[in-house]
Amino acid sequence: MPVPNQEKWNAIATDFWARWQFPNCIGALDGKHVVIQTPKLSGSLYWNYKKTYSIVLLALVDPCYNFIVVDVGSYGKNSDGGIFSNSNFGKALQNGKLNVASKGRENKTRIRLKTSSIWR
Repeated sequence: MPVPNQEKWNAIATDFWARWQFPNCIGALDGKHVVIQTPKLSGSLYWNYKKTYSIVLLALVDPCYNFIVVDVGSYGKNSDGGIFSNSNFGKALQNGKLNVASKGRENKTRIRLKTSSIWR
């Protein structure tokens, strides 16, 4: 999947505001446990809080539910937050390499959000 440029991120944020009234939102993120058969010699790596063996699909979608970023294959024992922070996408966002406006962006709500504030 291509990494969106700043223009695309801004369009996604504008669409989130228009459709859902979420200001400064560049995507909706969630994880889904996909149940699998127990891998041989895996111990508890794939064992999750739902008491099944799974891998995790973590996805970021735009306001129309189109995939922007997908991360598949993390161990079921890991949390969504842990998977996100260790993913290429999470690291790129943390390091300011996604072409997302870093000084905050104003919209019709006059609410300003600095992307760095969510990490502290």
